[in-house]
Amino acid sequence: MIIPIYNCFHPILKEKTININKVTDDIRELINNMFDSLANTENGVGLAANQVGNNSSLFVVDVSEVDEYKGMSKLVFINPEIISYSEETNFYKEGCLSVPTFYEDIERPVNVAVRYYDMEMTRKTEEFSGFLARIIQHEYDHLQGILFYEKLSHFKKTLAKSKLKKIKYGNFEIDYDMVTPTGKLIKIK
Repeated sequence: MIIPIYNCFHPILKEKTININKVTDDIRELINNMFDSLANTENGVGLAANQVGNNSSLFVVDVSEVDEYKGMSKLVFINPEIISYSEETNFYKEGCLSVPTFYEDIERPVNVAVRYYDMEMTRKTEEFSGFLARIIQHEYDHLQGILFYEKLSHFKKTLAKSKLKKIKYGNFEIDYDMVTPTGKLIKIK
């Protein structure tokens, strides 16, 4: 089932999420709904639970349509922790489903090691690199209540204020349903 995405100015996106003790039917349904919602967007590759109004510490990633990852299985990260970052960094123009129509170059480490649980609550530790490492860092930040534009320099944040103000007040066009900062649902389809 497709569920709406929350606007970046909604309070839930500034809260740190809560760890999951057990994968229940409700959590499985949430994960399936998150993948459905992600597939309903044109360019989405990752989605954190708080982006759909749930404060559970989990995010999903689907890069199966991205050329370098074509056909890769969908990934679920429950209670993730990034345990190491590479010293090497790079810039890439990031966007976010909760921050529609806004893209900026963000510097992030090229490689990360992540400890997390999968859908069966099996503990895993894996290393990720490149675009996938970037997505994981972006979604992990969501679970910490951090939005990607907060990583911009003071100067770039100043330049972005008018664009972000438009997003706050709903002056943008998207192809998916969104919950406004005040909790109002904007239905697109």
